[in-house]
Amino acid sequence: MAADRKKKKRKENRFLYILGGGILDWDFFLRHTKMIVLVVILVFFFIGNRYTCMQKLREIDRLQQQLRDLRYEALSISSELTGNSRQSQIESLVEQQGFELEGAKSPPYELFK
Repeated sequence: MAADRKKKKRKENRFLYILGGGILDWDFFLRHTKMIVLVVILVFFFIGNRYTCMQKLREIDRLQQQLRDLRYEALSISSELTGNSRQSQIESLVEQQGFELEGAKSPPYELFK
């Protein structure tokens, strides 16, 4: 029982020590210098890491948008090429250019099987 009371009193003393401003005492900083330095270094590390991650996420978003735009452009060029490679379209382009070419009258056949 006496040990429990002492532990409880110590906890209360620690709590009152922190609330009373004892944590801001110069002696506290001298005793915990290594821990304070470690915490400050970790805070800077985490801030830098978050900043780097945010930059990379912005770069990923920019590249995804650029990829999406290029896919749409490739799709439109492909459909335009498909439209221009139709036989009727080729015949009209040949006539517009003034070439004296005609379409084949007989179907193609294989020479070797």
